[in-house]
Amino acid sequence: MTQQIPHASPNTPDETEPRLSGVRNFRDVGGLPTIDGRRVRSGVLFRSGHLAHATEEDAAFLATLGLHTIFDFRNAADIRVEGPDVALPGVRNVNIPLTDPAEGAEFWSMVFHGDIEQLRAELSDGQAAGRMIASYRTMVTTRTAEHARVLAALADDSVPALMHCAAGKDRAGLSIAITLLAVGVTPEAIEADYLASAAAHRRYKVRRHSDSAEAMSPEVLELIGPLFDARASYLAAAFEAIETTWGDTERYLTEGLGLTPALRGRLRERLLTD
Repeated sequence: MTQQIPHASPNTPDETEPRLSGVRNFRDVGGLPTIDGRRVRSGVLFRSGHLAHATEEDAAFLATLGLHTIFDFRNAADIRVEGPDVALPGVRNVNIPLTDPAEGAEFWSMVFHGDIEQLRAELSDGQAAGRMIASYRTMVTTRTAEHARVLAALADDSVPALMHCAAGKDRAGLSIAITLLAVGVTPEAIEADYLASAAAHRRYKVRRHSDSAEAMSPEVLELIGPLFDARASYLAAAFEAIETTWGDTERYLTEGLGLTPALRGRLRERLLTD
């Protein structure tokens, strides 16, 4: 039996929101409305940051959710840095990397190790946000096979499911958004759920590996901030890429992701209320 998680405010935690010590950005996406008046079921689709640092108490809580599958969208480099997810008895862990380990390796090394001059050169004047926008466009246009695999698994037998990446906002955030799009959740609700990752208590804890006194200075935090934000412009860029590449959302779902009427029906049956 799955446990239903009440929703908290998107910007501030309250006593009803699960407070996991070693897992950031955890929440149930249940309750979101669809265009035809239905809602996403509570207790069937969860999202979070990585589970590598989950405490025993965190793991015990996650074990109460009745999870069938955990989708881990990190790549091999992420897993080497953060570690593998904690093992949850009886839960299938499926790793589907949504970014290439080699892609941007030098860039991210600079983000975490570089000096202020390097950061200014690479991230100032909108460059950081521009990089995120380009990344979202790339993920939605080049990772159709991976997103199709996730939707097929959810429609088959993989719920309740938890989707995560490192911070739980980009790769997991886009995958959740695509899943919600596929079952007809309203655009406003998709965006609101995505933006909830920007709340202070959900944000990824940035640790720069530098002994410099300015390693976490206000200027540094301002320069790297867009990389760790959830911004409406990032999600909008992905949806714009769908329109540009496929013409409209329906063709993206059917031609890009292979979402047949039968598959969509099973997906809606799994994820939505009657």
